[in-house]
Amino acid sequence: MSTPLKDVLLVGFGAVGAVYSLILQRGNLARVTVIARSNYDIVNKQGINFISAKYGNIEGWKPYRVLKSVAEAADRPYDYVVVATKAIPELTRTPEMLAPLLSAPYTDIYDQPTYVLLQNGLNVEVDLYYSVLALGRGIPKIVSAAVWIGTNLAAPNVVEHGNFDRVTLGIYRESRTAIMNTPEEQAILDDIGGILSSGGTEITIVPEIQRQKFAKNFWNVAFSSYATLTRYTVPALFRPPPSDPRVSYTPYVSPVTAQAIEQYTVPALRAVMQELIFLARALGYPDDKDGIPSLLPDLVIERTRAIHVQPNSSHKPSMALDAERGQPLEVEVILGEVVRMARDVGIDVPRIEIMYGLLLVVQNQILGQRLA
Repeated sequence: MSTPLKDVLLVGFGAVGAVYSLILQRGNLARVTVIARSNYDIVNKQGINFISAKYGNIEGWKPYRVLKSVAEAADRPYDYVVVATKAIPELTRTPEMLAPLLSAPYTDIYDQPTYVLLQNGLNVEVDLYYSVLALGRGIPKIVSAAVWIGTNLAAPNVVEHGNFDRVTLGIYRESRTAIMNTPEEQAILDDIGGILSSGGTEITIVPEIQRQKFAKNFWNVAFSSYATLTRYTVPALFRPPPSDPRVSYTPYVSPVTAQAIEQYTVPALRAVMQELIFLARALGYPDDKDGIPSLLPDLVIERTRAIHVQPNSSHKPSMALDAERGQPLEVEVILGEVVRMARDVGIDVPRIEIMYGLLLVVQNQILGQRLA
């Protein structure tokens, strides 16, 4: 007897959402309903074309259902609701986006699903947690994730994807001190983890997800901010000029001021991440492999250097790409939350505050132009 398919609703059909809808469905354990807003017409007619180093080239792929809105999707119960939108609270908060699932008649008819948040940044779970809690149906079931993936939308229905995608999953709780999952929590994580793993992605399950997301945020706070503010990608910090006249690439570190960049710019980014170490200690994250190790800034820099000294390095941080396209930035969940958390616990983060303040100007102009 075959196992019944799990019903999954995925909200946010950009590049990350498209890849993970494919992953969720390709393991044959779930049927996926997707909310495609801006690209609904073309996806509904033609499907999605994937150009993936990992999953191959796939033309015209469609999930089980493609719908225009969450309200339209509120016609059945779901085991999981996966949120793969960018977290831009200045425009839309998660409970507003999921309102048809958090209000009558849906809440009168169906149980609440487990929510799975595939979103960058810190504290992206908070609003949804309290909105579900206010329904009076017990402790909300929210799985949060740290996602590592290289993908972008080349066109409204064309997704370019590299050769990796991996996810760290954990239960979101108000506290940051759990050292193990309860049997009920572990069962949820094993189930959604199994669906994702069967689809081909690499899964890690942890007892405390907030510190994992905090660690992932190091790179974004330092390198995404740098790239967005300077409009130069990361190889401009590390990559030497081409040694072969037949090879051409940009950017690279010109010998003219290469020593100064190594002496001042790279240490400045290390100092930004050191402020995150101070905050981590104030939040109670231990200095070990299961917490936030003190060597993390050096590890992040050296791993980043190893990737971006390569001639074929072409990755552009998503925040920089958004700024380039005039799209809203994830500035609040990546930097704003750090600044507010630091103030709450009495820690000074002056370098991060400067980067946050400058990026607010960029965000202000982008939002002003979109809302004009």
